[in-house]
Amino acid sequence: MVTHEVLNQVPPLEGHDPVAADVALLVGVERHGGDWGVDELRALGVRAGDPEVLGWGELANRHEPELHRYDRSGHRIDEVEFHPSYHHLMTEAVAAGLHAAPWADERPGAHVVRAAKFAVWTQVEAGHGCPISMTYSIIPALRADAELSAEWEPRLTSRAYDPSSRPADTKRGATAGMAMTEKQGGSDVRANTTRAEPVSDGYLLTGHKWFCSAPQSDLFLVLAQAPGGLTCFAMPRWRPDGTRNAIRVERLKDKLGNRSNASSEIELDAAWARRLGDEGAGVPTIIRMVNHTRLDCVIGVTGQMRAGFAQAAHHVHHRQAFGRRLIEQPLMRQVLADLALESEAATVTMLRLAAAYDAGDEAFCRLATAVVKYWTCKRTPVFAAEALECFGGNGYVETGPMARLFRESPLNGIWEGSGNVICLDVLRAIGREPASLDALLAEIDLAAGADARFDAAVHDLHTELAGLAGANDPQARARRLTERLALTLQASLLLRHSTAAVADAFCGTRLARTGGLMFGALADGADVDAIVERAWTGAGRVPSPT
Repeated sequence: MVTHEVLNQVPPLEGHDPVAADVALLVGVERHGGDWGVDELRALGVRAGDPEVLGWGELANRHEPELHRYDRSGHRIDEVEFHPSYHHLMTEAVAAGLHAAPWADERPGAHVVRAAKFAVWTQVEAGHGCPISMTYSIIPALRADAELSAEWEPRLTSRAYDPSSRPADTKRGATAGMAMTEKQGGSDVRANTTRAEPVSDGYLLTGHKWFCSAPQSDLFLVLAQAPGGLTCFAMPRWRPDGTRNAIRVERLKDKLGNRSNASSEIELDAAWARRLGDEGAGVPTIIRMVNHTRLDCVIGVTGQMRAGFAQAAHHVHHRQAFGRRLIEQPLMRQVLADLALESEAATVTMLRLAAAYDAGDEAFCRLATAVVKYWTCKRTPVFAAEALECFGGNGYVETGPMARLFRESPLNGIWEGSGNVICLDVLRAIGREPASLDALLAEIDLAAGADARFDAAVHDLHTELAGLAGANDPQARARRLTERLALTLQASLLLRHSTAAVADAFCGTRLARTGGLMFGALADGADVDAIVERAWTGAGRVPSPT
């Protein structure tokens, strides 16, 4: 017996092109010298909206990776089995160059194009982005050793994804992971106890790693205690003689989100590795990688924000309540406009940061990467919760798109340094590398005089900085200072590169605080309609300056 008709339910967001209407992304890529990559970006956007591709993302998370320690005969193999959908996602990501393109193609804007692509592709599924990001980030660290770089860089930059488990010199392409932290220290890597014993052809590493990213990778960066102190090592999955390296996968982590990614605990039992950088210089060596993985944290959450906005916008354009579509309800339009502000602010900041990596602007990258990583990652879980709430109860079920997005949202805030670790790094950069603060303030000051609220916020920022030197406990101010740096940077970029409606509303809510503290509490006079239309339809395009 039929008891009801299915009415007023929203169809899945399929066939949606996440690039076509993202005017802030497209104009930003062009602004920062990546116009040559726009066609590639648009093609990837079409793929990212393909129902088959979206299905891969769902399947890769539903059928999580499985660890097989032994083969049928009892041989130790430590293999991770993935659903075919995971490999489909990896194949397309590698073919699009998300894993290493800027290192092989050094055209101006290469990091910007890659960042835009990564932000789009992560909207399909975020978990497989871990080995993609690790592979991208490991290359600048490998360049500390010319021999290692010459051997591994061609493998890691190959556009062929080869998931087979065999020595890397027999494969069409390779991926990388890392194993840094240990259970007793976490972010305090100087507390690591893994030992590195020198031998004639390298080092033998013995110890336990609490988090190993992507244990199926071909090469890992590892921190261990050598005779000369904490040192960075390049550890292959297979030894040069073709035998398996002594990397034992103890278990896969049962995580809140990121379910498709095989994060693991590993035991090293005299695993062979080669030193990367000098003994005792492990942290300075690994920083070459960390800065790029932090950039990818920013890129990842920018993509997640855009995905959350798109899902919410799609839902409210279809769903009806109280006789009108939700998008026609003034309060819902306020919420959607506020989400659009946050998404565009993240987008313009992410692209500006990627452009600094293209330019080799180490001073700007040093501080700005930490500042932006902290703020955008902190905003993402709040953003995801608000986008989910636009669905009502339908957002809180695992059969819809929002549960996975919400569970993913805290990850990048923890990865490569949780909030306090990042804020301490901000203080360190300001104190030890003043050129990094000068570079960031110079960027912020480019919008001086454009808005009185912005000018007042910059004045308050300088007051905060001036008080830092004499503070009894600078750490107590670190979060507030980092937030001010992030918001004034975002406001400066929006004032220069977005529409008047977007910049005005951002300055009103984020700087002057004339609205409320929650999303959807915009100040009176905010041009809500213009903000929503720009974010959802691409209207209000601001041309890139010639």
